Amino acid sequence: MMAQTSAEQIRAWQGPALFSFGFRPFFLFGALWVVAAMVLWLASLTGLTTLPTRFDPVSWHAHEFLFGYLGAVVAGFLLTAVPNWTGRLPLVGWPLAALFALWVAGRTAVLFSAHMPLMVAIIVDLAFPVVLGAMILREIIAGKNWRNLIVLALLSVFTLANALFHIEAMRGGYAAQGAGLRLGVATAVMMIAVIGGRIIPSFTRNWLARTQIAARPSPPMQLFDKLVLLASLPILVAWVMYPGGTLTSIALLVFGVAHFARLTRWQGHRTLSDPLVSVLHAAYAFVPLGGLALGLGQLLGNPGAAGAQHLWMLGAIGAMTLAVMTRATLGHTGQTLAANRATVLIYVCLFASAFARLCAPLWLEASYLAGVLWIAGFAGFVWAYGPSLMFAKPGKKK
Repeated sequence: MMAQTSAEQIRAWQGPALFSFGFRPFFLFGALWVVAAMVLWLASLTGLTTLPTRFDPVSWHAHEFLFGYLGAVVAGFLLTAVPNWTGRLPLVGWPLAALFALWVAGRTAVLFSAHMPLMVAIIVDLAFPVVLGAMILREIIAGKNWRNLIVLALLSVFTLANALFHIEAMRGGYAAQGAGLRLGVATAVMMIAVIGGRIIPSFTRNWLARTQIAARPSPPMQLFDKLVLLASLPILVAWVMYPGGTLTSIALLVFGVAHFARLTRWQGHRTLSDPLVSVLHAAYAFVPLGGLALGLGQLLGNPGAAGAQHLWMLGAIGAMTLAVMTRATLGHTGQTLAANRATVLIYVCLFASAFARLCAPLWLEASYLAGVLWIAGFAGFVWAYGPSLMFAKPGKKK
């Protein structure tokens, strides 16, 4: 007899707990991969190893963070959230394991692409987001959940950015500074703006109500939020296409101010006693910080542009994904929604990594420090949350 609910389907799975829900394999191995990739990159920088990839070391490093790691986290998030959005059953068991294997194949193919025919690594790498997108589209259509087509659209652009990154590298360009990377980063920032704009006010409201604090955040997706998101699209497109333009720089400053204004409406300053909630606000703050740093830096002659861009990559993307992974893991494995000391230390390492990278133009060793802090943060996540992701049976939220 077919299971009739998500919980029944999950309980019916008799295989490894790792494949009992979408967030489990992708959160755990996404974090493991980003640690391993950082170790390999630092080793290549110091001459300890030569990476067997067609990419130059910096481009491989950027690709595997953005399209490898973030691709995994996006998959884990969507495979967990979409059943809630559509009311349909989650992907469980061997189909989930097959999708995960496709992601692993992409990481392997890109790393060893120097020893493969040119197109093999590209096709294998792009297969994962294409299949994921097709699955999400099927669920949205079956559940008639049209409002979330925007998330699918962002995933599609993210996949296009990955393809463009490969094309730029194939043509001999420095893909780490190409339009493909900028398009991928811009799409990730829009994902944070859209999805973060839903979950941050919602989680904040729940926490404020639970702690009997009278203040409430502005409800998600009000007119102001929609205007900010609509204005963000052409600004980010301008940054992708004309990153050094004066008008682009001014627009990025407007972008930063608008998103700071949006953030202040969510009452984040009242959540400082709960790191699991306040970290979401802190991570979102890197969205406007990155825009302001990029815009101001370009107006001043492009000083520290790479460091400014890392405010989006390490700060907004890195910290927001880590915040979501810790919260989702606790919630979906039946644990109390509270950050222990290990979790707080994980957050501190990520934020410190972002700011250390920003200092790299002034202090060369700061890049290595940022890498070490990054490894510590994600290795800490694997250590603290890995057992729950690998072994614990799913339970209800407490």
